[in-house]
Amino acid sequence: MGVRRADVKFTAKGLAARARIVEHAAELIYTHGVHGTSNELLRKASGVSGSQLTHYFPDKENLVLAVIEWQTEKILTLHTGSSFAGFDTIDALRKWAAFYVSYERACQEGCTLGSLAAEIVKADLDVHDRLAADFDRWKDVLRAGLDRMRDSGRLRLDADPARLANLLLAAMQGGMLLAQIERDVTPLRDALTAAIDHVQSFEVAQAPPGPG
Repeated sequence: MGVRRADVKFTAKGLAARARIVEHAAELIYTHGVHGTSNELLRKASGVSGSQLTHYFPDKENLVLAVIEWQTEKILTLHTGSSFAGFDTIDALRKWAAFYVSYERACQEGCTLGSLAAEIVKADLDVHDRLAADFDRWKDVLRAGLDRMRDSGRLRLDADPARLANLLLAAMQGGMLLAQIERDVTPLRDALTAAIDHVQSFEVAQAPPGPG
């Protein structure tokens, strides 16, 4: 693999131009795919010249790596924020599922990172290790919440947070794919509901409060 442009030092103006290119590239790749995103489309969308584009991204591999990084950071920012309460309650997992079920583009383009991964996983681009590492980072957020649930006694000790995190993410990704195929969000809703129900099957029953 050549030198990654993310490792090259740019001026503030250069960083802003690069960020603008990456953001537009992410949207174009999400809607048109990697192969459907030409340099011409990207130049027009981002308002840069051909020489600027080549300066920041000398080849498509560098560009795709930058888009993977950008999409991953967006997902992790969402998942590590306060929206889903650290994924350490069943209610937080239900809220996470509801967010993706209501995602307006679920039936059109699916998951931003998952759709990209599905397209390039068999491509010649040398980005597979990066994709695997970033999906591991996503699963780690889910697993950390499940670890806290088990460590605090809310899940039984025989619950395996790593396997449950795999299940949740696989249900989300597979459900998104079927939602795209069927143009119906029901498969995504069903997959996430079943996965979270399985997590809940490990929940420790809370003793009812004593008499007041």
